[in-house]
Amino acid sequence: MTSSIHCSIVSAEQEIFAGTVQRVVATGTLGEIGVYPGHTPLLTGIQPGPVKLVLEDGSEEIFFASGGFLEIQPTSITLLTDTAVRADDIDEAAAQDAERKAQQELSDQRADVDFARVAADMKEQAALLRTVRKFRDQKNRA
Repeated sequence: MTSSIHCSIVSAEQEIFAGTVQRVVATGTLGEIGVYPGHTPLLTGIQPGPVKLVLEDGSEEIFFASGGFLEIQPTSITLLTDTAVRADDIDEAAAQDAERKAQQELSDQRADVDFARVAADMKEQAALLRTVRKFRDQKNRA
């Protein structure tokens, strides 16, 4: 069995990552999934949140994915998402501010508020913040 596999993370705008990895960890629609070389082919949805890549040299990179699909083939792993950002490029203060604004909008209970949109925004901002915290914890352990 090989110890590495090609991985691509592709957003609606561009390819964010392409390289060889030992492992990919993401949150699927039914829970966390870890993908190693030799994994059975699979297509699954992913939830908004962190995606961890363990590179060939053993180092880790963490990305935020806004949801999408994870496709696993015998020679490659592809993550397709609307938005993908490297964790170290996320502005934590802006994400906290956006989450606070969404919470305020929900608590106002005005008739013109699209509650489904606000709830989805809050969920995405919470996932962004989880990604930042996971990245920060990883850096603190190193």
